[in-house]
Amino acid sequence: MKHHLAYGKTGLQFELADDLDVTVVEPINLPALGDPAHALRVALSTPIELKPLIELVQPGDRVGVVVNDITRPTPTPLLLDAVREALPQVKDDDLHIFIASGTHRANTPDELERMLGERWSEGFPIHRNDALDEKTHIEVGKTSSGNTVTFHKELMDCNLRIATGFIEPHLFAGFSGGGKAFLPGMAGLETILGNHSPANIDHPNARWGVIEGNPIQQEIREAADFCQPSFLINVTLNQDRQITHVFAGQLDKAHLAGCMFVKENSMVPVESAFDIVLTSNAGYPLDLNIYQSVKGMSAAAQITRPGGAIVIAAECWDGIPDYGEYAHLMNLTETPEELLKALRKPGFRCQDSWQAQVQSLITLDRDIYLYSHILDADVIRSVKLNPSTSVETTLDSLLERYGRAARICVMPEGPLTIPYLARG
Repeated sequence: MKHHLAYGKTGLQFELADDLDVTVVEPINLPALGDPAHALRVALSTPIELKPLIELVQPGDRVGVVVNDITRPTPTPLLLDAVREALPQVKDDDLHIFIASGTHRANTPDELERMLGERWSEGFPIHRNDALDEKTHIEVGKTSSGNTVTFHKELMDCNLRIATGFIEPHLFAGFSGGGKAFLPGMAGLETILGNHSPANIDHPNARWGVIEGNPIQQEIREAADFCQPSFLINVTLNQDRQITHVFAGQLDKAHLAGCMFVKENSMVPVESAFDIVLTSNAGYPLDLNIYQSVKGMSAAAQITRPGGAIVIAAECWDGIPDYGEYAHLMNLTETPEELLKALRKPGFRCQDSWQAQVQSLITLDRDIYLYSHILDADVIRSVKLNPSTSVETTLDSLLERYGRAARICVMPEGPLTIPYLARG
């Protein structure tokens, strides 16, 4: 039988023998809105627990619109068009675009044009958050955990801050969207390190689909409160990256409504864990590098039995990558046990430790194989993963280990699905 994994821009087709025990786990592919521009217009004029957007801004006000970087498939030009239409009283020079890069690299001019569209990549003030550049950030307060919150100075100079993005399951924040536009998106490095600390990553509620009691998500919301006044515009997307719903208004309330919508349509129960899970990182742009692809590994791990194996197909056109500290951390020790011990030492703080920690937790008792037609096998091995020459070849090898009666799961959209064990 033929199967498909979201991979790069083209997808990846492979075939599995009919006699194998295969289960497919994927989100409900909701239909796209017929007129997304109209839906956005309605959402901005009738927001959740806030006045219409036009009533929140006076002529002469400076408005900051926070948008995702190239790592997310958000239809940003549509959202920016809706904001522009809703705020005719704001001059172009007073409408500032902020790229919520967090600790990610700067986007290239070509990427900016792809993210924003030609109209928005020229003619409007654009600011990119560089979490490592302390002089561009200002302290705004402390969270209840004692984490000092710093945000981009130019953003804090705005009279209104509009957080945009799309909502999907997230491996340790529960869901993306909402206040993540501010933290980690527009925050300084030390603030991000405090929020993504090893202790928080270890917390049992810092996981897919959990908001309440999740220390990472709760602190994100506390930090976002320092960005008042703010307005949220989040969308949900189907497998074709088309808008299926719009959630706008008060940040926490609108985000929660969106999260519940996503949870209902993407949380899939399975009866028992699998021996082998074949998955993806949801294709372009989410599978741009190995670092981002840890998300797909984590989603698959939710339903992979101890001693089982995960095979993930991710294009990784951006490499490991060669920026940040993920590659360095993965070479810090020989074993995942040793790395986890190092990360958990009191006072340890390092960019990208969260992704290294999640990967190490998975590989304590599961094997991970990565297929990328771009990366050399040695590059894949350098971050403690097993290279795969093809999904079929790797599966054949694994079936020799587990037997042809092995239970196999295929997750075509990777981390766009939240699988969970219905029992046990």
